[in-house]
Amino acid sequence: MPHFQLEYSSNLEGAVNIGALCEAIRAEAAQIETFPTAGIRVRAIRVDHVAMADGDPKHGFIDLSIRLRAGRPLDVKKDAVNRIFAVLKLFMAPVMATRSIALSAEMRDIDADLSPKFGTVRDHLEGPV
Repeated sequence: MPHFQLEYSSNLEGAVNIGALCEAIRAEAAQIETFPTAGIRVRAIRVDHVAMADGDPKHGFIDLSIRLRAGRPLDVKKDAVNRIFAVLKLFMAPVMATRSIALSAEMRDIDADLSPKFGTVRDHLEGPV
């Protein structure tokens, strides 16, 4: 863990390089000590049906959900979510200068007892994991 899931309104297609945004988030997450590199997953889901604000279809959004195993102190989690959100804001700043876009993020803990995991990613990484 952690898993980062971006939901974004379909009207941002073409205006935002979502793949590059995923990579920017991954790169920052890899620099945050509380996030083990092998557990980082960043994915994006386009949302085709959206109704926002006054109903004008020009409005767009990106909502970032961060899930991680429980046990980290609150100050560590606050620092991590603020660093990741800063990357999202910086990445989106040029587009937001000319478009109506709402950004949001939420971090939540996952109960390890209720979230089994299995994989071989660590077996295929070089360097610290």
